[in-house]
Amino acid sequence: MNILQFCYKPPYPAVDGGTIGMYSVAQGFTNLGHNVKVLTFYSDKKPFEKDLLPQKYIDTYSPEGVYVNLKPNVFDALLYVFIARSYVVERFVSPQMRTKLIDILQKENYDIVQIESINLVSYIPLIRQYSNAKISFHCPNVEHLIWQRIYKNEKNIFKRWYLHNTAINMKYYEQSHINDFDIVFPVTDIDAKYFKDMGCKKPCKGVPIGFEVMEDLPEVALEENSLFHIGSMNWFPNEQGIKWFLNDVWQEIIKTTPEVKLYLAGRYMPSYFTDNTWQNVNVVGEVADSTSFMCSKQIMVVPLLSGSGIRIKILEAMSLSKTVVATSIAAEGIMYENGVNILIADTPEEFAQAIKKLVGDKDYCKQIGENACKLIKQKYDTNVIASYMIGEYEKLLEQ
Repeated sequence: MNILQFCYKPPYPAVDGGTIGMYSVAQGFTNLGHNVKVLTFYSDKKPFEKDLLPQKYIDTYSPEGVYVNLKPNVFDALLYVFIARSYVVERFVSPQMRTKLIDILQKENYDIVQIESINLVSYIPLIRQYSNAKISFHCPNVEHLIWQRIYKNEKNIFKRWYLHNTAINMKYYEQSHINDFDIVFPVTDIDAKYFKDMGCKKPCKGVPIGFEVMEDLPEVALEENSLFHIGSMNWFPNEQGIKWFLNDVWQEIIKTTPEVKLYLAGRYMPSYFTDNTWQNVNVVGEVADSTSFMCSKQIMVVPLLSGSGIRIKILEAMSLSKTVVATSIAAEGIMYENGVNILIADTPEEFAQAIKKLVGDKDYCKQIGENACKLIKQKYDTNVIASYMIGEYEKLLEQ
């Protein structure tokens, strides 16, 4: 089967949740013997440097990229609110991408064009015109829910107004275009239900992100009583969640377990984090090897207040046998059992209680992490998930 994977940002290197999700599914397809070509947008924050890509990746996926300027423009952002169109989507409308996409579709016959973001829906008519391929939506989240949850947690009146209108416009866009695809693969059954409730009439089934559990982990020393969060801070829910954690949660944790230390890792750390000094908090910033970093720490905290889809970094940490404490929103869509393979905490008091229990009972902490790894092996195997998707694609092509 020939598959064109159409991405909103480069899937490689797989350094954050979105890229891990895109790279994982392509890897699963090629593991099963199918052909995958990658076409992607790239930006200043998400560059596409082909000369720096591994030769194996180039040989396997023949990646091509088109630059898009994603720097926010205040005037355009406000304009699109007033004309009831999605500024987030409109930024991906590119004549250069149209030309590149037409060229690719004319050179090769594809069975499936797998679109990795609702922001790329405007290219569907072009794909229909130049190809007989079925079009799949591999959906990382329900986009309007992210904006909706951000809006509800925003206190600034002007920002609330803007975010509220952005959420409304995005919901209308998703509702209007969800049936433009031939099949929809959200990453959770929860998101699949949202789309069905929004009127999706096409096959729509939640399919998780696949992981290959590492047998040989990096040999790094484990720091006792260490907490960590890792995530790019240019994704607003991460920044919002960590601000809440530092301002409302951290003092509660320090009261009960003053020996713990928190490490914040990830790109684009705002000055609000780097310029402030909280007790026992270390702002690490971007790390060279996220796996080694996670293996060196004991407990992952994921205090998200907004977002949709599935938090892939949680699954990655689980695959490394890390114990995770997360909010209900952060863990949404994961097939977890609270108190068995993860701990759920939605208030400062619940976070403090969870950390105190884990720090005070090392065996319990270790058992949660081991159970988390078992969950990944049983439910999130890359090849099993890719095989299921291929089976659905085969049914689609037979129609």
